[in-house]
Amino acid sequence: MTASTFSRGYNSFSGVDIKATIGQRAIGTLQGISYQVSREKAPIYTMGSPDPRAFARGKRAIAGSLVFIQFNAEPLMEELCGPDVPNKLYFLSDIDDMRPEYASSTVDDMPVNTATVGPVGATSAVTPASPAAEQESNVSTAGSDQMAAIPWYPDQIPPFDVVLTAANEYGALAIMKILGVELLNNGTGVSIDDIVCEHSYTYVARAIVPWTAQGNKLAMEGYLTE
Repeated sequence: MTASTFSRGYNSFSGVDIKATIGQRAIGTLQGISYQVSREKAPIYTMGSPDPRAFARGKRAIAGSLVFIQFNAEPLMEELCGPDVPNKLYFLSDIDDMRPEYASSTVDDMPVNTATVGPVGATSAVTPASPAAEQESNVSTAGSDQMAAIPWYPDQIPPFDVVLTAANEYGALAIMKILGVELLNNGTGVSIDDIVCEHSYTYVARAIVPWTAQGNKLAMEGYLTE
């Protein structure tokens, strides 16, 4: 089949053409995602002219928001740390702050210290350390007051990458990535006037890989000729 020159010129994508992936898990509850890149730039002035001589370039910041549809569980926690997730994202929690029901309890996820985890995740008593030991001068005991835990707040989730893949009806493909996403704020609400409920998150990120065309799937598989 020979394609029209109009369909070969430019390709666009709508929200229904785009899927989001975190790790190796497709996120089906994501309704929208946005990002903004800002950078500090300041003018440099010298005597004798009201106009700037140059511009100093400073720090860059990447931030945005994630909006999910709210079903019967918190969306992002369910997708990354839920009971059916094969590779959960854990963080190290201080033992004193640990919520027992969120403690890791499998052999592969044993805590980094020697405290044991009971059937309901309760840790055993820890022998008080001497004042010298509390200084954690010994590297081998620096993490003895921490253990692996499943996050109970979204801001405890370790950094993750979001990959957006797009494919439209003409076979055009594109991809973009948001790298090192750190969650900041999250919130939701319900109202008698709401048909659906949304859960939103704000985040900061380390880097952005902008939208990049990946060719045409129909052409790659021989269904489309120039």
